[in-house]
Amino acid sequence: MRIFIYLLLTSLYLLTACSNEQKASDAGIYFDIRGFFKSEAVRLTQQNSYLYKTVSHNGKSETQQLIIADWPNEFALFSESDLNKPSWKNSYNIAEKSKFLIEYSAKEDKLRTRKICISKSASGEIDHIYILNENSNFLYSSEEELNYYPDSLYQIIKHQKVSLLGANTYIISGKFKKN
Repeated sequence: MRIFIYLLLTSLYLLTACSNEQKASDAGIYFDIRGFFKSEAVRLTQQNSYLYKTVSHNGKSETQQLIIADWPNEFALFSESDLNKPSWKNSYNIAEKSKFLIEYSAKEDKLRTRKICISKSASGEIDHIYILNENSNFLYSSEEELNYYPDSLYQIIKHQKVSLLGANTYIISGKFKKN
């Protein structure tokens, strides 16, 4: 009877250990962009601070001072650039340029997110996130440059070319109002 209990407990332990290893391996191998911007959205919503938001289309711009009501939507392009999708597990090169800068670059041209650079301060806090997204086919091409400086600025620059309709440039920038 003791042997049976011992074998049962050992089997349960091994099954638990295997499932914990599986959970660890399922965690993303790249920086968690989606999680970072989700937590930033929560933090900024709680702060309820003003932002100077400028929207520009082909050089014509408008600026407003406002409070963003939906930060997850505001950060949607950033969050959609998350690299931790199971099918992309080995699709990006990881280069640690220094202890303060890490760069992810796409191995294949078909991937929308081409590059992500993350700069950190000496204390380990995120100073800057840069994301380059590209998408093209025979009718359409677009390039997005996304920059985020916590508590300072976020910027989206989008160049778009559509066959028969021409080219457009959109720039959205939000400067955080210092209290």
